[in-house]
Amino acid sequence: MFSLNRSAFLSNGSLLMATDESTATLKEMRDGYAEVVDPKSGVSGGVQDVYGEDTATEDQPVTPWSVSVASGYSLLRDPHHNKGLAFSEKERNSHYLRGLLPPTVISQELQVKKMLHNIRQYQVPLQKYMAMMDLQERNQKLFYKLLIDNVEELLPIVYTPTVGEACQKYGSIYSRPQGVFISLKDKGKVLEVLRNWPEKNIQVIVVTDGERILGLGDLGCHGMGIPVGKLSLYTALGGIRPSACLPVTIDVGTNNEKLLDDEFYIGLRQKRAIGQEYAELLHEFMTAVKQNYGERILIQFEDFANHNAFDLLEKYGTTHLVFNDDIQGTASVVLAGLISAMKFLGGSLADQRFLFLGAGEAGTGIAELIALEISKQTNMPLEETRKKIWLVDSKGLIVSSRLESLQHFKKPWAHEHEPVKELVDAVNAIKPTILIGTSGQGRTFTKEVVEAMASLNEKPIIFSLSNPTSQSECTAEEAYTWSQGRAIFASGSPFDPFEYGDNVFVPGQANNAYIFPGLGLGLIMSGAIRVHDDMLLAAAEALAGQVTQENFDKGLLYPPFKNIRKISAHIAAEVAAKAYELGLATRLPPPKDLVKYAESCMYSPAYRTYR
Repeated sequence: MFSLNRSAFLSNGSLLMATDESTATLKEMRDGYAEVVDPKSGVSGGVQDVYGEDTATEDQPVTPWSVSVASGYSLLRDPHHNKGLAFSEKERNSHYLRGLLPPTVISQELQVKKMLHNIRQYQVPLQKYMAMMDLQERNQKLFYKLLIDNVEELLPIVYTPTVGEACQKYGSIYSRPQGVFISLKDKGKVLEVLRNWPEKNIQVIVVTDGERILGLGDLGCHGMGIPVGKLSLYTALGGIRPSACLPVTIDVGTNNEKLLDDEFYIGLRQKRAIGQEYAELLHEFMTAVKQNYGERILIQFEDFANHNAFDLLEKYGTTHLVFNDDIQGTASVVLAGLISAMKFLGGSLADQRFLFLGAGEAGTGIAELIALEISKQTNMPLEETRKKIWLVDSKGLIVSSRLESLQHFKKPWAHEHEPVKELVDAVNAIKPTILIGTSGQGRTFTKEVVEAMASLNEKPIIFSLSNPTSQSECTAEEAYTWSQGRAIFASGSPFDPFEYGDNVFVPGQANNAYIFPGLGLGLIMSGAIRVHDDMLLAAAEALAGQVTQENFDKGLLYPPFKNIRKISAHIAAEVAAKAYELGLATRLPPPKDLVKYAESCMYSPAYRTYR
């Protein structure tokens, strides 16, 4: 007998971990098992009390150590390396899998076919979502292969609109950790918390505080579904390695009484922290991220409430590589749709009049990027191009007489005009050519509003962008029907094709997933240290450049999602080129062909052969 004070290797090369008090015979270790004897235990033979639980009373603490053997079974339970029935005969022999799997060997393609068949059996979208999340936890490469090959069908399952329902019920469906939760309890220890995450080479963090999840409001800690979903898309659509992605939720409480009373709620049961307490935790997080992962870590802010979203972007935009998808990503994808529309309808953005319903982070972010693009095209001062854009909030048209009472991010949009309360009256007064909804309020583009737009324009452009589908300002059917089939329509959530008269209209989806994966890839492959507005303009123009006349003839303002990886590569190339042009890139020298380089950087979900 001898003492194991560190570890010992079995004959198959596997590692056996034990405690200082444990002993095992050399023969037992060579034979692939070890009887661990606790000298303080009176039990002998059979399965020993290796955890100390049998000899401890229920009120005594025990140490959660375990005997860990890197065997074939642990390989099957490792989602990063598991291939299920796709392990070859040679691999089954080499990695001690013989007998742990049925004898048949199947291809990854057949696995994809089988999983898709199984998922299609579910009638409820949330069940499909849970099946996909379960697959991600069992077999990561198969999950991404399935998603990439069937992106148009499965994108609404792993992200909006289904992810909204998943967040609402996150406490009930939560089973295992998918990211890092940082709460007020961790103040002063955020760096330590980040270091608990097993992956060390992180390139992208998506972080939320859960206060404004889609159009659903404050979901607190249950907002984790959003970073998890976004990062799945960073990998599937943008090719960022899964191990380089970290979902984070900052839990500062929730003001949602329903959640506070829910026995299944997994977050802090307290009202939201505000002011200095909130700011200090966020600052500690931002500092810890940079300290742990370096200067070039991309931090994407997601679904923060308006007041915090703008403040965080302004505060950290000059010191960190930060990006707010609700403000900047939405703006870029909407601008791309408008550039596409101008390309095929004729005219320019400078000729248009814009009216927004909704003046939060999405609305003002889109408005600002449109104004920047018009300024770039015409050399007009930004203050002048902003005058082409009008916004309506909950109190009516934003006008100069309201200036003193407006939040700071609304003030640039307060123009000279008499007050107007109702949206339909604002349409008739402003006479917009383009109507954009970012209000988070469903069915606010009423029949009267759409008919007013149709009476003013031969081809009214109507973007109903609020998510999920229930919060959309109008449906595709309503937009096409009330405009007699003349509307150019796009939405935030997907709608089915609609037949009107002799035409079948395929609604465009102004989905941020067109932009942020390619933008992120471009920032990472260039080693960018800051995000610049010109990068967002470059991303929008690159996306619009992928739309063909054939797409537009079907009513599409965006290219088909089935080509998303190719689209992301082109966006990444343009973003990287802009980073190099602005002197913000650190990976030098720049590649000669940025599109090919972007494609070569993309993660592949194909199975690897194991030695």
